[in-house]
Amino acid sequence: MKRGLALGWLLLVLLLAGCGKENTLTVGVYSGSYWNTPNGDCYQILDNAIARFQEDHPGVKVEYVSGITTDGYSEWLAEKILKGTEPDLYFVLPEDFNLLVSSGALARLDGRMDSDPEFDSSAYYQPCLQSGSVQGEQYALPQESVPTIMFVNKTLLEKQGIPVPDNDWTWDDFYRICAQVTDVEQRQFGVYGYTWLNALYSNGASLFSEDGQSCYLADGNINASIQFVKRLNTLNGGYTVTARDFDVGHVAFRPFLFSEYRAYQPYPWRVKKYSSFEWDCICMPAGPEGDNISELHTMLLGISARSKNQELAWEFAKLLSLDDEVQRELYTYSHGISPVQAIAEEEAALDRLHEDIPSSEGFTREVIHKIMGTAVVAPRFNDYDQAMVMAEQAVAEAISGDQIDQSRMLTTQREINIYLNQS
Repeated sequence: MKRGLALGWLLLVLLLAGCGKENTLTVGVYSGSYWNTPNGDCYQILDNAIARFQEDHPGVKVEYVSGITTDGYSEWLAEKILKGTEPDLYFVLPEDFNLLVSSGALARLDGRMDSDPEFDSSAYYQPCLQSGSVQGEQYALPQESVPTIMFVNKTLLEKQGIPVPDNDWTWDDFYRICAQVTDVEQRQFGVYGYTWLNALYSNGASLFSEDGQSCYLADGNINASIQFVKRLNTLNGGYTVTARDFDVGHVAFRPFLFSEYRAYQPYPWRVKKYSSFEWDCICMPAGPEGDNISELHTMLLGISARSKNQELAWEFAKLLSLDDEVQRELYTYSHGISPVQAIAEEEAALDRLHEDIPSSEGFTREVIHKIMGTAVVAPRFNDYDQAMVMAEQAVAEAISGDQIDQSRMLTTQREINIYLNQS
């Protein structure tokens, strides 16, 4: 009887100890800014969210490892996954998403999204949510987005007597201004860094089918995009325009991320970068078959497929991705745009932008809605990277040659299609 009582007391102690034990949720995160902009409070949004989550979930402790640089984050995460010790929930860099999905590292979220009455997918801009999906299956939630916009050297345009274009400008406007400002002898040029993909996105074209099985490199709208970039390059008389040329004020236009605009236009950073000329930003120029559309980059949140805390991870992912208070903090502690429509377009966010950047009145609610709602997301399929290498090589040859060889485009298109359907 004594041995039975002792065993009973032992079981009771173990049970009570288990009830008091914290359930730990681990999060993978990098330090600094993925957008390469100044960020002294890189953990503040996460720390504030953790404090709220732990208060609402007694007995749960949320932990993360600090000090992992953005450059080293992908390697750190890969090593954790190989060892089977990856975090329950982790930030997913855009360039890592396809590989993480194809390797089975990320849990599918469709079931949770459909069955959770608190989750409203329509709250997001559709392209932001699309950034975390592959062929219609959702593997990650958007946390912060940054579209591509066009930097404008106002000083250079004013010197030539040219007004800054409106947000609804076209390729024709773009080419005309570039031709006006270009003076090869004076090392003055129209644009740096504008690629055939920038042109393609704004000309109503898609390089690949949604399922990743077909390439459209020889499509007419794509050919027009390549031809347009070739015309722009011809203005430079064989000179290769560099980033240095833009930095010192000798180039009128350069595609950049919206995060650069938010980080470097307000004082005091505006006097530390691009300080030799006045500049502003506008939408990308529209092609004849498209609109003022550009590529969207989105930081994602994914749940480990092997996590034993998937329910908690889902709840915390929702908080980081969809909660109004957390998303508003992006405008204080980061330089992106909220993927949540109501937050990105609310008066407070726009007032903050216009207060920080007096020249940003052009970025109205309507403009932000158009940029974010129509932005293009890079295709999501397993063989995308290699297929892009093949396409880029053919396009580079076409742009650098005397004329575009359409038969070469057709041949490369067939080769890519064979590759996509054999792999």
